[in-house]
Amino acid sequence: MPRYATILFDNQGGIARLTLNRPDRLNSFTVAMHEEVADALGRLDGARVLVLTGAGRGFCAGQDLADRAVAPGEAVDLGESVEQRYNPLIRRLTTLPLPVIARVNGVAAGAGANVALACDIVIAARSAKFIQSFANIGLIPDSGGTWVLPRLVGQARALGLALTAEPLPAERAAEWGLIWKAVDDESLDAEVDALARRFAAAPTRGLAAIKRMIRDSWGHSLDEELDLQRDAMRALGYSDDYREGVAAFMEKRTPRFTGR
Repeated sequence: MPRYATILFDNQGGIARLTLNRPDRLNSFTVAMHEEVADALGRLDGARVLVLTGAGRGFCAGQDLADRAVAPGEAVDLGESVEQRYNPLIRRLTTLPLPVIARVNGVAAGAGANVALACDIVIAARSAKFIQSFANIGLIPDSGGTWVLPRLVGQARALGLALTAEPLPAERAAEWGLIWKAVDDESLDAEVDALARRFAAAPTRGLAAIKRMIRDSWGHSLDEELDLQRDAMRALGYSDDYREGVAAFMEKRTPRFTGR
């Protein structure tokens, strides 16, 4: 396993854990961090769930503006940064064939908020906040923000969050349906670890299919989705995990899923 400078990574027992590790900068992204995250996401062999979090008191404050070293008044091609780094990260997280849990331990701002929202399950400490801070510097919510926000909370709330850049407390984010759950700070690790262990022992192919189909359904008609459901059920019906699940149910025992 490589020795990373900006992240921590561990992959064992079916659970991969990736921690953004620049706590002195609220885990804001640099080019080096993007490269290390991309490398770690290529080392998920054997993992059946990924937990993404941040070190210290924050999840991620988005882009480290100092890393761009742009002089006041100087033009910069932000589209290049988005195209080469943030877009590939969002596409990777949303298409990984396993559940991705965001453990939001503190502030998630700018691209950091939208990286968290790209994960499949977001569990946040009650003290955490989500901030679409782009408007404060004349930008738009990138990293999927303008796409995911109205789909999760509706246009009115999406516009409010994006235009005002006001912090959204984790508890309200859960009430609005932006995230899965807000928990007491001292319960965060227990909640995330229990869910990670559950997914690591679950029928991985089925979970991956659920993730793919729900995420892709935005672009399908009901008629198209019914056909895709038929095809998915056919494929999953031949899986080892389905046979094991049925056998365990009939035999009144705990299933031993292998992810195959």
